[in-house]
Amino acid sequence: MAQTLDTLVRRTDSIQGIRSVVHTMKTLSVINAAPYEHAALAIEAYHQTVLDGLHAFLSGAGPLDAASSDIALRVIVVFGSDHGLCGNYNEAIAAHVRQHVDKDPGEATTVLCIGAQMADALQDQGFDIENTFFPAASVDGLERLANLLTERLDEIRRASHPREIAVSLAYSARGETDVPTLKIVALLPLDPSLLHDLRTKPWDSRSLPYYSMPPGDLFRALIRNHLFASMFRAAADAMVTENAARLALMQQAEQSVDDRLEELKSDTRTLRQTEITTELLDVIIGFEALKKKKPAR
Repeated sequence: MAQTLDTLVRRTDSIQGIRSVVHTMKTLSVINAAPYEHAALAIEAYHQTVLDGLHAFLSGAGPLDAASSDIALRVIVVFGSDHGLCGNYNEAIAAHVRQHVDKDPGEATTVLCIGAQMADALQDQGFDIENTFFPAASVDGLERLANLLTERLDEIRRASHPREIAVSLAYSARGETDVPTLKIVALLPLDPSLLHDLRTKPWDSRSLPYYSMPPGDLFRALIRNHLFASMFRAAADAMVTENAARLALMQQAEQSVDDRLEELKSDTRTLRQTEITTELLDVIIGFEALKKKKPAR
């Protein structure tokens, strides 16, 4: 169907409006990622302090008993997105979790999910969701989310006592080349290599570490803070990669919009030139007709 000049102008205005929205979303993705990057760096420093505390505890308490192999439950905390416009972000993580669980189908698996859209993606993979939490709406919400998850894990650990639980985090983080990488990080039981490194690491001070809390209470407090810091960092990394995924998608959308806009402008120029040519031909034809009708003197 032939397009009129008015139709092309309306379509061009509409595409320009869409391009403005896409450009705004792209800018917001860049702006929103920066606070989460800073939060990830800050919690990393806090986590190092927790590990220093664990180092001090091991220096005074000596080797811990070997972790029990009697695992009552496997808990996977999956970080997703509810903000949209980031492609198959949730579906890719859910499929990765499915592959991870299928490799070791031994223990029963409990899933704690962040984001309703992630819950849908996990259910499509055949998971039953134990709890669904709202993602952090801003960097201030990271602490709230990490606290809620830590409290829920405490409840699950108490319910399974005296048997232990295995806790893993599943999220997307930026790799060494800034390419998003799907990660599944085991938190509990503690990595034996981590405990060995902390126990054998020399205490860099002339004063030996000392603590007045009962050893069991101190160790539980350190583990809780280890879980909190790890989940805070995972939530921050997930938000950084979510915004990175949205930025990449908006860049593709912007390119597509620019291509469509260029096509519409080209069609508009062609149609305008055609109409001008038609009008000039009408004028010339009319002039020639008048010349023929004019009587000779």
